[in-house]
Amino acid sequence: MNVLKPLNINPKTSDETQPLTSFTMGKLWATYMGNSMSIQILSYFLQHCEDEDIRFLLENGLALSKDFTQRIEGVFKNESFPIPIGFTKDDVNLGAPRLYADEFYVHYLKYAAKAGMSLYAVAVPLVMREDMREFFIYCNQCTTIFLGQINSVLMNKKFIAQPPIIPTPDGIDKIDKQSYLKGFMGDIRPLQALEIIHLWDNIENNVTSMTLLSGFHQIVQDQKIKALFKRGLDMTDKSLKQYKEKLHIEHIQSPAYLNHLVTTSTYPPFSDKIMLFHKVDMFAMKIRSFGNSLAVTARRDIDFLYIRTLMNIGLFVDDGINILIDKGWLESPPKAYDRI
Repeated sequence: MNVLKPLNINPKTSDETQPLTSFTMGKLWATYMGNSMSIQILSYFLQHCEDEDIRFLLENGLALSKDFTQRIEGVFKNESFPIPIGFTKDDVNLGAPRLYADEFYVHYLKYAAKAGMSLYAVAVPLVMREDMREFFIYCNQCTTIFLGQINSVLMNKKFIAQPPIIPTPDGIDKIDKQSYLKGFMGDIRPLQALEIIHLWDNIENNVTSMTLLSGFHQIVQDQKIKALFKRGLDMTDKSLKQYKEKLHIEHIQSPAYLNHLVTTSTYPPFSDKIMLFHKVDMFAMKIRSFGNSLAVTARRDIDFLYIRTLMNIGLFVDDGINILIDKGWLESPPKAYDRI
């Protein structure tokens, strides 16, 4: 940080008396909703955790979610902004039997932390009021440190494999053939590093998402939501097999399935509302992840897989939102004036 010279002006756009902009309202609202959900989920996980290191992570995750929501509530009160309902103790039964093994909690925390970071990182360059920008920087920094703790536990307990190793280049290799883009037939090149990391990340996200969804599918009460969850499971499993195959063809390992970490319990610890919102939100976050993957992928076969997955996810999210609306469970983010 010492490389940067300090800026000696105090722009009016940073004045705390300035009203909240649409950017700030939207990001604060989304952060509040996500963390109010996490509070209920993690509170239940803590009821069934025997490993001390994993309990430490759950307690840290819960503390961060409570801290972020309390800070946002303070901002909303000062700005006379209605505090969202979000999720409450009515959405969780802390006395329900264990649904997941301790190991799953660590994978879940990593997925949730990555989702949070993507939200906070986008907010930092868009939010102009200094106190609000500092809040999202704070959220991002806390989550970055937390992710480091999560990865340390994952590696120490051998819950995940070492990232793939590829040869160190022995010189500068310029791309001079159009065949670099091929992927279906002909002269197909090996995967490059950025393609490997995004395939790995998408597999890691999807095995966690599918495991969470497997548990939800066991316990959900509404049959329409249950059918949607089954569709999500089938869709995710199909995509996972295709992504894994791209790595395995080149003898590169991939993150393992985690379905064995779901117990046989059918007693619901969560309300249908929080489970449906969670999965719609989780699948919506995948859209951003696959968009990032498309931006750095040059092989057309992998591009095709991502685009097809994005289409399927879009349909799943749309159907999930329709159910949330029909049930009266969906709160609206802040919106512009209706001038029509």
